Amino acid sequence: MKNENNLSLLEDLAEALGGAVGVSRAVVDAGWADHNDQVGKSGKTISPGLYIVAGVSGAVHHTMGMDTSKVVVAINTDANAAIFRFADYGIVGDALEVLPAITKALRAK
Repeated sequence: MKNENNLSLLEDLAEALGGAVGVSRAVVDAGWADHNDQVGKSGKTISPGLYIVAGVSGAVHHTMGMDTSKVVVAINTDANAAIFRFADYGIVGDALEVLPAITKALRAK
């Protein structure tokens, strides 16, 4: 997500979907979010109907916390990122561009 201010893109999408934002350990370690929001082995295990994961590599420590999600949509600039092995749908692209586009489309409906 490059910097803390960009987390608002996740918050906007979560609001449009009626969901919540979860973060990776890297985001917590950077001080951008609280540990209570962390998904993964050292955070929470979640099982949402839809999990949109943006900019996460797919390290086992994160995927252990989300692998029971019903539908996973992964967004990453690296087409070879491990997260795509866990995804039902994958978008190779910059989350800073993709997230606002998804949010805009949802709000237009």
